[in-house]
Amino acid sequence: MTRTAALSNIAAIDAAHHIHPFSDMKKLNEAGSRVIARGEGSTIIDTNGKRYLDAFAGLWCVNIGYGRTEIADAVRAQMDELPYYNTFFGTTTPPTALLAQKVTAHAGPNINHVFFTNSGSEATDTWFRMARVYWAALGKPEKTHFISRRNGYHGSTVAGASLGGMKYMHEQGSLPIEKIHHIGQPYWYAEGADLTPEEFGVTVARELEAKLDELGAENVAAFVAEPIQGAGGVIVPPSTYWPEIARICKERDILLVADEVICGFGRTGSWFGHQHFGFEPDMAPVAKGLSSGYLPVGGVLVSDRVASVIMQTDFNHGYTYSGHPVCAVAALENLRIIEEEKLVERVRDDIGPYFAKAWHAFTDHDLVGETQAVGLMAGLQMAKDKKTRERFEKPDAIGTWVRNHCVENGLILRATGDRMLASPPLIITEEEVDFMAKTLKAALDAAWKEWK
Repeated sequence: MTRTAALSNIAAIDAAHHIHPFSDMKKLNEAGSRVIARGEGSTIIDTNGKRYLDAFAGLWCVNIGYGRTEIADAVRAQMDELPYYNTFFGTTTPPTALLAQKVTAHAGPNINHVFFTNSGSEATDTWFRMARVYWAALGKPEKTHFISRRNGYHGSTVAGASLGGMKYMHEQGSLPIEKIHHIGQPYWYAEGADLTPEEFGVTVARELEAKLDELGAENVAAFVAEPIQGAGGVIVPPSTYWPEIARICKERDILLVADEVICGFGRTGSWFGHQHFGFEPDMAPVAKGLSSGYLPVGGVLVSDRVASVIMQTDFNHGYTYSGHPVCAVAALENLRIIEEEKLVERVRDDIGPYFAKAWHAFTDHDLVGETQAVGLMAGLQMAKDKKTRERFEKPDAIGTWVRNHCVENGLILRATGDRMLASPPLIITEEEVDFMAKTLKAALDAAWKEWK
């Protein structure tokens, strides 16, 4: 596409015709879009030739890094052979079936099926419907309520945005839809008060029990949560949280859904976040790292418990591009690379610990109240007063200030309020981690002088 339009004109064309996700278009067009032209490894390059360390892996997703010609070659070969066919009407394609086998091989012994979608948001809509069909097939059609968490994120479709606990999303479109309820998040730094993290983990998990008592467990289909909250700020729950959640779901007979869209495919140092925390979900939406963002593909991992029921009935749901053969080939090649280069093990045993050491070093900074890191996924909490955990009056403003300072100096991080987030490619090097730490420190130093 860039061959047909002068690169210098792309920003103007974009402003004239393109509506961006989650953007104030008036402000964006006044500032002008940053136009990214190329990617190499963990680096992206704009049309002016400026290089940036992408310590956010695109949007949590480019796990194997940019420029992997193996995927381009595999995609081209599949497009020559069969560019598209659907999976409706009793048909499949070789890449689709092979991807189903491959992705479930890493999910755990009791997860052996997958329903393919095109994104994490579509995956959320899929398991949402599947849960209701499941309970209806078991003669419990009244189990139609869902529980999720405040400040969680599950996509931006109607069901996804409703299940997510982002107030600014609920303010548009009369959301959430009915029968969706939210409980507290395991965000100890902001909400733990005088409790220890371990005490808080149990306390906030038991909000699920209280909500089930209120609604009646016989009316609730499922509880959904991210193993580690992503867009909410890379909030790592206390060690006591997930065991208690799993206990409650099992005892009260509701489905446990782990949103693995961000945590999946090696980011935590395990293939999936639920494995890192030691629990088994009934369903798990996936996307992002499934293809490392090279082509759109997602899905819902389905436990044997749920699949054994769903596969005995009609599930009237699907997408034109469910199991698209070219997207499936991209995902297969991506998973082959992750396996053969042992990237999950690398995150767990090598670069993950190196990254965590560099990240946790910021706990000594005057501006930093807390750091959290699991694998190659990290959050840094800024605070006006470290000792009292006092926050800044305008958390979005300071987060944006630090993020912009990093970008100006060649580092891409994300800011969620007053938390800085990192999620680099799994192939990031030690030298690149050092650059990230040096650049972020300079930004924090400058912010402390500006905001103290």
